[in-house]
Amino acid sequence: MALQISPTFWKILPELRYEPTPRRIRAQLGNTTVVDSTHALLAYEPRRVTPLYAVPDRDIAAELAAAEAPEQDPLAAVPPDALMDPRYPFAAHTAPGQVLDLRAGSHELPGAGFRPVDPDLAGHVLLDFAAFDRWLEEDQEVRGHPRDPFHRVDAVPSSRSVRVHLGGTLLAETREPLFVYETMLPPRTYFPRNDVDWDVLSSSLKHSVCPYKGTASYWSVTDRAEGTDLAWSYETVLPDSAPLKDLVSFFDERTSVYVDDVRQDITSLFRF
Repeated sequence: MALQISPTFWKILPELRYEPTPRRIRAQLGNTTVVDSTHALLAYEPRRVTPLYAVPDRDIAAELAAAEAPEQDPLAAVPPDALMDPRYPFAAHTAPGQVLDLRAGSHELPGAGFRPVDPDLAGHVLLDFAAFDRWLEEDQEVRGHPRDPFHRVDAVPSSRSVRVHLGGTLLAETREPLFVYETMLPPRTYFPRNDVDWDVLSSSLKHSVCPYKGTASYWSVTDRAEGTDLAWSYETVLPDSAPLKDLVSFFDERTSVYVDDVRQDITSLFRF
């Protein structure tokens, strides 16, 4: 019997997973390099869909000490069926292990380390990405979270007709869409700015960072609660995602999207 690959990824999600990386990994606090390793792992705690860096003890220029147990387990606030992306705190550990405090000179990072109880990760410490000021892979800064080597972002130009509505309001319509196919995420349509109705959009204060695409700004549909932070654009892009620069996309799951006049069902496009 043939094996479909994507459901297999989801089946191992409840396991503690790891993958070695040959890249030099560094973490900095201010101008001080606290982590410098060429033997790091990318580690995924159970239910987490993005990796963390796990580095050997010897490559951490900080004191490591067992942390005191918190009054309330941070995992208690996580729904039992949640897929844990970077919005969930590092402190919500789903694997057995020891939480560690780090001290590097005048810098104290409570709970920023975690030593899992697993022989394959023996001698390695998982590190809280957000606890450090700057991360580097070789000499390139990494923002948001560590990059997954099994993750792709493909931007494919098309001449198909696409339009997007919120209720009865047309937000954008184009014959020059850029379809973006990203591993384990629903497809997205990116519109040229000239094909977006800016009269119905207002600038938002929200910004987000993607380690694969860049930094995004957001817009909301004016005077519509369901339209809050509905559209975004990568005005600062990473080299591999240059085609996305200044194009605009909308959340398909909160709008009605038509491709060649056929309404799209996001559940059928993204089902495992």
